[in-house]
Amino acid sequence: MEHFDIDQAPLEIERKFLIQYPDISELSKMPGYRVVHMEQRYLQEEGDFPGGRVRRIVDGDSVKYVYTYKVRISDMTRHEFEKEITEDEYREMLRHQTPDTITIKKDRHSFLYQGLTYELDIYTFWDDKATLEAEVDSEDTPIPIPPSVTLIKEVTRDRRYNNSQLSYNKGNIE
Repeated sequence: MEHFDIDQAPLEIERKFLIQYPDISELSKMPGYRVVHMEQRYLQEEGDFPGGRVRRIVDGDSVKYVYTYKVRISDMTRHEFEKEITEDEYREMLRHQTPDTITIKKDRHSFLYQGLTYELDIYTFWDDKATLEAEVDSEDTPIPIPPSVTLIKEVTRDRRYNNSQLSYNKGNIE
């Protein structure tokens, strides 16, 4: 694993919302709409291996693999190191999967609304709810909720809704 200076990694500032299971036909009408399938696994820190997560992303006929390592600064802000990796590197990293966690499988629906890019994740373990995220430039940026989305609550500060935690509790929160 290559070494990296996480303090030099870009900042990621995002807000996250729990929503009712959306109407996909309405979502697909949003500007910039696209959907990809993701499988992500969380990795434990071992020896020189820093942990983080790996994703297998299927976009139509294309498959790519991505390694990500984040360092939390606040509930909304993190340093995020991300790089595309080979399938062989991906398979090697899977040897570090955190024990007793599941592979998070989800469809990510991305679209534009009022100048922001939204990512709406539909998980295989939920059939009544989903999550919606918006990446912003500052923590106090207002987040308009698209009309095709029914908000349950904001969960930005509720770590139970972090994908890493969902991989431990298999989507069982309440």
